Amino acid sequence: MHSHEAVKQLDVIPADELATRLPPQVLAQLPQQGVTVFSVTDDASDTAAFSARYGFGLEDCANTIVVRYKKDGGEHYAALVSLGSLRLDINGAVKAALGAQRLSFAKRELAVELSGMEFGGITAFGLPQDWRILVDAAVMERAQIVMGAGIRAAKLLLAPDVLRQWPRCEVAQMTLVAE
Repeated sequence: MHSHEAVKQLDVIPADELATRLPPQVLAQLPQQGVTVFSVTDDASDTAAFSARYGFGLEDCANTIVVRYKKDGGEHYAALVSLGSLRLDINGAVKAALGAQRLSFAKRELAVELSGMEFGGITAFGLPQDWRILVDAAVMERAQIVMGAGIRAAKLLLAPDVLRQWPRCEVAQMTLVAE
């Protein structure tokens, strides 16, 4: 299936409806160009179910994971954007990229509270300004990716170039390379 055919089958949310559907902080940071927002059913929001239902490969689904880390005596948060098909090298590459002494996944309730987004829908756009946002280098190699939209009922379809041009995005090699 060609990508433009896939987009036709998506239930695209018109721009004038986004304000009533997406969290305000997500909408505020969403690039004006190059992002298609479409609705998904709640039962198909998680990556594997979404991939099966909508025909996007796991390698085109980018998940945003919230981590908590200690650095210079303080506690910090960061968002990691990586492909559904790859495993993050949390204790190696991610720790090094953040310069973290200790690193752990943020607890679900905390990730939801701090981001103001729904669990399973957390996205890189609209996160607190003091969070670092690291995007795995492998994400940048895809033609297009699907990301969360802040809620479980919607997703974002965009070219990785949109992320590359976004000032908050830091590209880093963070996944385990298959031997």
